[in-house]
Amino acid sequence: MKTNNEITIKVTPEIAQAYQNATNKEKQSLQTLIALFFNQDVTREMDFLGKIMDEISDRAVARGLTPEILESILNE
Repeated sequence: MKTNNEITIKVTPEIAQAYQNATNKEKQSLQTLIALFFNQDVTREMDFLGKIMDEISDRAVARGLTPEILESILNE
């Protein structure tokens, strides 16, 4: 069974206050986000997904999709 270690990171006073005021569920969500951020397999998958999304975006722009057209489509 893995044990959890505590770490210290530097943040602004506002972020520190927000974390101190956060619910246990919000704190757990942040811990999960940090774990995912540093998980190498997930990081590689996210890099791959990001590259695919960039490629799709580039192709859409090349075919004439503008932010205005996209907004119109999303509003329908």
